[in-house]
Amino acid sequence: MNSITRFIARATFVAACAFPVTALGTDFTDIWFNPQESGWGVNVVQADNFLFLTFFIYGANRQPTWYTAQLTWDGTRYSGGLYRTEGSFWPNTWNPAEHPAAVQVGNASFQPDANDAYHATLVWNDVGVGGQTKRVQRQTLTTIAVGGSYRGGQSGAYSSCAQSSQNQGYTDTYRLNVTQAANGSAALTFVYDSGATCTLTGTLQQFGQLYDLPGASYACTGTLTFTTTATVYELKATAQGLEGRLVANLPSGCREDADFSGVLLR
Repeated sequence: MNSITRFIARATFVAACAFPVTALGTDFTDIWFNPQESGWGVNVVQADNFLFLTFFIYGANRQPTWYTAQLTWDGTRYSGGLYRTEGSFWPNTWNPAEHPAAVQVGNASFQPDANDAYHATLVWNDVGVGGQTKRVQRQTLTTIAVGGSYRGGQSGAYSSCAQSSQNQGYTDTYRLNVTQAANGSAALTFVYDSGATCTLTGTLQQFGQLYDLPGASYACTGTLTFTTTATVYELKATAQGLEGRLVANLPSGCREDADFSGVLLR
């Protein structure tokens, strides 16, 4: 029995004793822009399957123009109405009479890339003015610290295994130590309660609030023994700790996909 088989047998028992976990989708909350067109952009705030967008763009007079969009996931993209709003001159006292209801002037859509959570296609059309289709990406404001020690859990699955019996899900708990250097290099060491220790090392790439760790070295010892490469993606510092996802092709022939999160140990 190889290490991956022993690990799956252990993981199956853990999963059978755990409550079901619903996998949450990507959070697109961030500032989005086109780096070749600095000076305009869109703020995206997500609540479940709904996006609220505020545009900072310019009118025919080259003055700031205010639009918002309310978009709902339709299974392929987020789409919905585009609205124009107006109100009182900001140094004056707010006058409700100068703030009519938002007027829908067209439609908009936000289409995330299929291959990553960092790029998208943004389309908006004001029927009285015109429309635009723009490639956008998350805008990085400052380096976000993710280093520290965490305690958490992981939910994953093995697929495409040569032995079909190995195609199944697992859960595990761990202690995680993350180191982050000024040059972007990072290491994530998971010490699992099941007896395995797995370390992923590589160079972080930042996109807005999220990090990517592509082509990371992925080495495990203990109850799991292998060396391969993996990609850690959607790695994000949260108010309580850290969360992320990983994908790897294991030497056994299985593909591993997993979500993980942890609270910061203080």
